Amino acid sequence: MRLPVLLVCTVALGGCSVDMGGFAFQSEKKGAVTTTTTRSVSAGVSTREPVLTPEGACSVGASLDPSTRPLPREIAPGITECELVKIKGKPPTDVLVGESGKGQREVQVLYSEPGGRELYLFTDNRLGRIVKPGGTDVSGQGPSTAPPSVPPPLAQTPSTPS
Repeated sequence: MRLPVLLVCTVALGGCSVDMGGFAFQSEKKGAVTTTTTRSVSAGVSTREPVLTPEGACSVGASLDPSTRPLPREIAPGITECELVKIKGKPPTDVLVGESGKGQREVQVLYSEPGGRELYLFTDNRLGRIVKPGGTDVSGQGPSTAPPSVPPPLAQTPSTPS
């Protein structure tokens, strides 16, 4: 009887984030004096995929969904930030993390290779563009306008004048 209930709960919570918090009261009586104390505990679990930190390491967290996705064989649009680092086999030269005007996470990952610099542009943890040495855009989105030695700046949210 317990197994079907556990299975139903697991399926129902399969794609959700879990955040549990709580507190407990504890009473202790010494002679005529009663002392009440509280303790609080919180735990968080996320099913999101790991992402790169500004230092170039993959974020680590407890996940209910161990990545069942196999590691891709090649670097291609659609792979995640951490998959790129695993395929490359070394940490990136530089990582810029920002946010688009639409609230999306944007990440630029730079690798200095013997043939020149390679720039990988991610939006919401998915590779969207690859800029190879010479400014060649190999993602099929047309030629890059960025010089090969300087990555394009992250999109900035417009500020309101005060």
